[in-house]
This record gives sequence, C-alpha cells and structure tokens, in this order.
Amino acid sequence: MRASVNRPPTPDADEDDDDGDAHTQHHHHHQQLTLQEIINIKLIESGEKEKLKELLRERLIDCGWRDEMKALCRAFTMKKGRNNVTVDELIHVITPKGRSSVPDAIKAELLQRIRSFLMTAAL
Repeated sequence: MRASVNRPPTPDADEDDDDGDAHTQHHHHHQQLTLQEIINIKLIESGEKEKLKELLRERLIDCGWRDEMKALCRAFTMKKGRNNVTVDELIHVITPKGRSSVPDAIKAELLQRIRSFLMTAAL
C-alpha cells in the first residue's frame, strides 16, 4: 500500500477566498508539487539520484569531458591572470560550455536509466 501522489493536499480553509494576492498564490504553489518535484523526491528517497550522479561522474571522466573542463578552466585562469579570477566567474564562463559538451550518448543513457526507474517506481 503506497501513498497516493496524484491527489494534491487539501487546501487550507483560508485559501478559499481567492483574492489573487501574491502571498496566497505563492502559498498555494507550495501546496501542489510539480511532477518534476515528485520525481526528484522519489529519486532522492530511493538512493537512485546518488547512483545516477556516480554514473554520470564516471562517464564524464571516461570520455575525457572532465579533463577538457579542467583545461578550459586553466586556460581561462591563465588568460585573465590567476589573481583576477573568482570561482563564481569561472563557473559562469565554464558551465554553459560544460553543459553543451556533454556527449549525447551519456545524456541518452541517463535518460534511459531515469525512464526505467520511473517505470519501476510506478508513478
């Protein structure tokens, strides 16, 4: 017997008068979890998220992606001068490159793992 995740929690009595002020709407948003949030909770609770992160880490090392990112960081730091670069700036510059350069095969594998997890979790 598992808890039903399909039905949103019953709203508080004070939410019936929908006068549309931001506070009420903001509060209401917290009441209903999005499907993405529910999936994320399930992934974390089951320990699957940790496994996926570990798998991603291994794959990104194997394909040379991690070394590539390290090289980009080194190059950027040398160009700007070691003392002129903050970690935040580095993250800002490297993150888009990092995201766009993850090989499609790795994305596909992770997506497949998540799909089969969702099938077994029977959301």
